[in-house]
Amino acid sequence: MQRGGTVYILTNVHHKVLYTGVTADLLIRIREHKERKHINSFSSKYNVNKLVYYKSYSTIEEAIAEEKRIKAGNRNQKITLIQLMNAAWRDLWE
Repeated sequence: MQRGGTVYILTNVHHKVLYTGVTADLLIRIREHKERKHINSFSSKYNVNKLVYYKSYSTIEEAIAEEKRIKAGNRNQKITLIQLMNAAWRDLWE
């Protein structure tokens, strides 16, 4: 059985920092960000815990490839991607 994956983008309250990640279990991973489970991580250090974008893929390999593509892009490309899904930049976790 193949396991899918999800690419996600988080930001902080002021939308100054963008964090792109990939996971096989979005609910668990976002909860870890929100609870600051990994206190020395980038997301904990910069208070990045607002889910503003996500997209699921049928395989984790597809998700990893998309994460790499997004990370290779510039900030404006990431903002465009977010705005296509979530123009108000609301926290999609809620």
